[in-house]
Amino acid sequence: MSEMKKEKAIEIKNLTKIFGTVKANTNVTMDIYKGEILAVLGENGSGKTTLMNMLAGIYYPDEGQIFINGKEVSIQSPRDAFDLGIGMVHQHFKLIDVLTATENITLGEEGKLDIKNSAVKIKEICDRYGFDVDPSKKIYNMSVSEKQTVEIVKVLYRGADILILDEPTAVLTPQETEKLFKVLRNMKADGKSIIIITHKLNEVQEISDRVAVLRQGEYIGDMVTADTNPQEMTDMMVGRKVVLNIERPKAQKEPEPRIVVENLSITDKDGVQKLKDVSFIANSGEILGIAGISGCGQKELLEAIAGLQPVDSGSITYINPDGKGEELIGLDPLKISELGVALSFVPEDRLGMGLVGNMDLADNMMLRSFRKNNTPFTDRKTPTDLAEQIVDTLEVKTPGIDTPVRKLSGGNVQKVLVGREIANSPSVLMTAYAVRGLDINSSYAIYDLINAQKVKGVAVIFVGEDLDVLLQLSDRILVLCDGQVSGIVDGPTADKNEVGMMMTKLGGEKNNE
Repeated sequence: MSEMKKEKAIEIKNLTKIFGTVKANTNVTMDIYKGEILAVLGENGSGKTTLMNMLAGIYYPDEGQIFINGKEVSIQSPRDAFDLGIGMVHQHFKLIDVLTATENITLGEEGKLDIKNSAVKIKEICDRYGFDVDPSKKIYNMSVSEKQTVEIVKVLYRGADILILDEPTAVLTPQETEKLFKVLRNMKADGKSIIIITHKLNEVQEISDRVAVLRQGEYIGDMVTADTNPQEMTDMMVGRKVVLNIERPKAQKEPEPRIVVENLSITDKDGVQKLKDVSFIANSGEILGIAGISGCGQKELLEAIAGLQPVDSGSITYINPDGKGEELIGLDPLKISELGVALSFVPEDRLGMGLVGNMDLADNMMLRSFRKNNTPFTDRKTPTDLAEQIVDTLEVKTPGIDTPVRKLSGGNVQKVLVGREIANSPSVLMTAYAVRGLDINSSYAIYDLINAQKVKGVAVIFVGEDLDVLLQLSDRILVLCDGQVSGIVDGPTADKNEVGMMMTKLGGEKNNE
């Protein structure tokens, strides 16, 4: 294997990390070479992030050894990691909005700050690898991809030769992703070692040289990317055969309008216009995908339909299965929910939206059903049965349904959140980031559930971060850019790059009502 001829940047030997009674990593032994891009794959809870956090100095191993450039090291803090040339770029950026790119990149440097010399050094790094960043631009004026660029330049500025990127393309357009990959290839050619944690297997194939797989905290093995495929990678991650196919089934009945949005405009509490004259129809028995870069108004749109967001102007009409229309603007969220409009929004803090951490699974199910009781006594059987059904269907890893939700991993909390809303049998299901951070096996279980709702005649409005999935799952796709509709395209025939351009107002106006 050609990798054996390469020089090792990192050697990990028998690394173990234990949290209480849980072994997050068990005797992990693996190598990372100089001048390679390594993709680290695994299901939720497989120990990927824990392993990388030990390299980045956030956690300290309970057992095992780490060697950098052939020398055994002790990484007890992020400062130690930086001194050893290791830099980690997290999915959620750690930047100060009111400072410029240069100020963020140089923040924490010892000695007198020389902005002029720092800007020159930053420009040299950008020119060397192909970054496009304005050193004097404030962070709050930057796009997501620009912020990510600042984070990567920041670790390079501090001398990193080993870069760890956590879900680097999660919120990038196809064009921004290709730009990032070009930079990563330049860094690889310069001898940098790059480790990517991602769930997007098509991107793993495109950018990585090698794939390392973790399962249940243990290192399973590695593969040369050119010699493998998504099916083999997934089977290795899960430990059994997984069907990689997002179906696009037909609904049982002809589509009918369920949600009609006309000329909707919204201004947030800071006076920023989030939506302007948005109009569309969501039909029964279809999945309407919402495409757009982060912050383009998707969140405000769904919250307005659910009664959680004040509206400047326009109308939102719900048409029930009997054909009766009702204006939703002005109704409280509970009334809208009772009409059959459900919102499953998976935020970064999953426990901050709709689940109570100290309550167990069954009690969290009951939050949706207790108002429907016609007796003074609480019905515990129905929510208990529902909790057991969700645990079984979505393979929620939990000691039991009496376990407090706060003790579950983020991915498992997410399954509970999404499963509960789907189980409520809505006629309109709005779901945002339903598979955010979930492994491929769990993601496909969610896609199957969403498709099952569509077949039953539910109108599904689906906001996702992965454009490939959006194209495979959706019947139609509404494209938003800066709070306005760039167009509505047909899901089965839509072109990924064209949709990406429409998301950044580079594409032409398209409409497929």
